[in-house]
Amino acid sequence: MIATVLAGCTPGDPSAEPEATSASPQSPGDGGEGAPSGTGAPEGFESYYEQQIDWSGCEGGFECATVAVPISWDEPESGSMDLELKQLPASGDREGSLLVNPGGPGASGIEFVEGAEGRFGEPVLDAYDVVGFDPRGVGASSPIVCFDDARKDESLSKDFPETEAGLEGAQAELRAWGEACAENTGPQLATVDTQSAARDMDMLRSALGEDELDYLGFSYGTKLGATYAGLFPERVGRLVLDGALDPTTSSADVSAQQAVGFENALRAYVEDCQSGECPLTGSVDDGMQQIRTLLDEALDRPFPTDSDRDLTQTLMFYGIALPLYSQGNWPLLTQALDEITTTGEGTTFLYLADFYNDRNPDGTFANNSAEAFRAINCLDDSGNPDMAFMDAQAEEIEAAAPTVGEFFTYDGLTCADWPVPEVEQDFDASAAGAPPILVVGTTNDPATPYAWAESLAGTLDSGTLLTYEGEGHTAYGSSNDCVSGAVDAFLVDGTVPEVGTTC
Repeated sequence: MIATVLAGCTPGDPSAEPEATSASPQSPGDGGEGAPSGTGAPEGFESYYEQQIDWSGCEGGFECATVAVPISWDEPESGSMDLELKQLPASGDREGSLLVNPGGPGASGIEFVEGAEGRFGEPVLDAYDVVGFDPRGVGASSPIVCFDDARKDESLSKDFPETEAGLEGAQAELRAWGEACAENTGPQLATVDTQSAARDMDMLRSALGEDELDYLGFSYGTKLGATYAGLFPERVGRLVLDGALDPTTSSADVSAQQAVGFENALRAYVEDCQSGECPLTGSVDDGMQQIRTLLDEALDRPFPTDSDRDLTQTLMFYGIALPLYSQGNWPLLTQALDEITTTGEGTTFLYLADFYNDRNPDGTFANNSAEAFRAINCLDDSGNPDMAFMDAQAEEIEAAAPTVGEFFTYDGLTCADWPVPEVEQDFDASAAGAPPILVVGTTNDPATPYAWAESLAGTLDSGTLLTYEGEGHTAYGSSNDCVSGAVDAFLVDGTVPEVGTTC
């Protein structure tokens, strides 16, 4: 139950303490390309909008920089914190800067840019400086700090069955997360909400020398982009939102619909697996039940691995979920299932779970995605902690998603004892007055179901939906030439796909 499913993440291929005042706004430069525009600065925050980004070369042909943002966009004197940036300069005639975000919440934008050449179309790479950033509280940008690695590892491996004792244990564990985050992060914990991150993006727009924001966001990055459009519709340039999260969707509905998304993706995998050599036998329903039986066995008695760690039910679920993000990784799920059914060992599942959780082989973690995920989501929507509501919803979820639905129930416990309050949504979700915004949806996306893309395109006054018929999480750069061509044409030339375009 209550699995940490990173809706906004675009996982890679598994086969292959913050300082509050460490930076201060720099003075504006002498003008020219890249000089800050200074447009749109709220009163008292002009120095942030006018700061000059001091790019310096970093490994791999990239350019890196650090900028300052205010701890609070409500208090000019709140002090500043750092945002880390990395850009891949345009390879052709530069048109401007394209800000990108891979999702999460909690995924690193500066790491994402490192793979831009393999994912983005050549027209986009020619025309834009592709700029990634770690949002506030994420990665290298004044990160949220909670448990140490050993305690985090222990927590991410724990099982909490849907019993009275299990639910009490889950709530105690989630409370411990909040207490550790508050103790080790301090007051900044209350300032990592999506609206604050969107305001940071407007400051970045100005510092990059742009009057309008061109942006490409994936999964949670679509929520960040849609929030920006709602706050600053008049400064929207060319926005692409791929793998949509509608800011108007409640956390309870997100959990319920995600459960069905992963159930459907798993069913598609099982059907494909059974068309060839597959450890799952019988019908598709039989195969789904066999996976459910393995999950039940992992709860009763965790599977051994080739290490001193056992495969718990929670870790097995992560190992199932990861390959569903990309159809190209389905063979890894087959390998894991074949191993566990023939040898009784969960080594491959454990490897996939570790990849999902960004856990290194030595027990350390590569980033703070789990911490940021909790902190940002709890500020955006703390959920409904009423037990009667969660009990009723759990029945509905498990009826609709009998194989994996259990891992999406009781989401209201996650933030029930979070130490800082939810931030009130204060923007126009329709982004009235914004130019066309391109929303991309994949018909069998597990993490951001297609219905969310339809919803976001409808919520936005100027939303246009581009549909990819296929499997996996997000589409641009990972699906087909039809999607890539449409997105490239929109970003570079402003060409809006015809209504109803399906790839």
